[in-house]
Amino acid sequence: MAVVIRLTKTGRKGERKYRIVVKEKRSRRDGKSIESIGMYEKREKEVVKKIDMDRYKYWISVGAQPTLSVANIIKQ
Repeated sequence: MAVVIRLTKTGRKGERKYRIVVKEKRSRRDGKSIESIGMYEKREKEVVKKIDMDRYKYWISVGAQPTLSVANIIKQ
C-alpha cells in the first residue's frame, strides 16, 4: 500500500480551504483518509495553515510521500 500526504478540499464552492491528510495513493481526492494532520486556507490577504509537524514527520519516517503542493506548503 503506497501512502501519500495530500490535500483534500473542504468548504463552500469558490473557497480555497484544504485539509492535509494521509491516505492511500489510489483513493479519491475527497475519499476516506487514514489521518488528518492539518489544514490550509488561502485568503485574499493572508494564508492560514495549521500542521501537526510531529505527525507529519512520523508519516515521512514510515515512508509516506508528500505531494508537490504539500511539500511547498510545508516549506513556506
